[in-house]
Amino acid sequence: MGIKVWLKAVRAPFLTATIIPVLMGYLLAWHDTSTFVWQLFLLALSGAIFIHIGTNLANDFFDHLMGCDEANLTPTPFSGGSRVIQDGLISPKKILCVSLTFFILGAIIGFYLNYVSGKNVILVLGAIGIFLAFFYSARPFKIGYKCFGEVSTGLGFGPIMAMGAYFVGARQLSFKVFLVSIPVGILIALVLFINEFPDHDGDKAVGKRTLVVFLGKKNAVILYQALLVALYVIIIALVVVKFLPYLCLFSLLTLPVAFKAFMASGYNYEKIYELLPVNAATISLHSIIGSLLCAGIAVDKFLILRR
Repeated sequence: MGIKVWLKAVRAPFLTATIIPVLMGYLLAWHDTSTFVWQLFLLALSGAIFIHIGTNLANDFFDHLMGCDEANLTPTPFSGGSRVIQDGLISPKKILCVSLTFFILGAIIGFYLNYVSGKNVILVLGAIGIFLAFFYSARPFKIGYKCFGEVSTGLGFGPIMAMGAYFVGARQLSFKVFLVSIPVGILIALVLFINEFPDHDGDKAVGKRTLVVFLGKKNAVILYQALLVALYVIIIALVVVKFLPYLCLFSLLTLPVAFKAFMASGYNYEKIYELLPVNAATISLHSIIGSLLCAGIAVDKFLILRR
């Protein structure tokens, strides 16, 4: 069993969903305090990545138990799970064991960061994050099976990670960080949301009520488009009220990509393979916009330090 199989199992390319909010939160802390401790940043990032890996593996395991991935007859590179269980590459038991191992490793780092940061903020945020992560697919809550998956994913990979990283760096919390992380939360929720369209039939067959199943594809694509528009409105508003530096407006350079995704989603929401460019574009928007927002915060701080 090679490293490539495990990279496929943990869905390594999607780990940017963790890197961006953690980096954003810690950069905001540096922007506010002028203090950047690399060791703490790397620990926070490692802990969050471990939890993310545990989440992906747990999702594969519990979706296998529910028969979701087996019921999906049209998996794509963006949906249908990693398929390592379905293809007989890794046993379900091993997937669960490795998942729990990564959750434990992430929790150990979290306990240490809570100890050095004080006030039990990391403990609370970490507990919420792990709860949302594990019970996204696991009984008894099965959050992702009850129309709350997109919201929990947006919170977990947006405000919760960003606020946790900010607290590690600044030793305090700020409501501004919650607001600034909303665009990143929306972006990752959109990634999950658009990736659920190809899974619609398989999810519906086993009673998994994602938003796409609950709303139906026609209504769901309208919500996708509305959130895509809201994303840019929120970014502009955050710059106007000076919660984000004006340099973050460079993220608007992605508007042509968003416009193509907006239009193509309306035409192809019923067509699995024709929708794939929209899936890819949404993932790209998350990575590029998130990176540009982080770069805007960092460059603004450098300019302040040079004055």
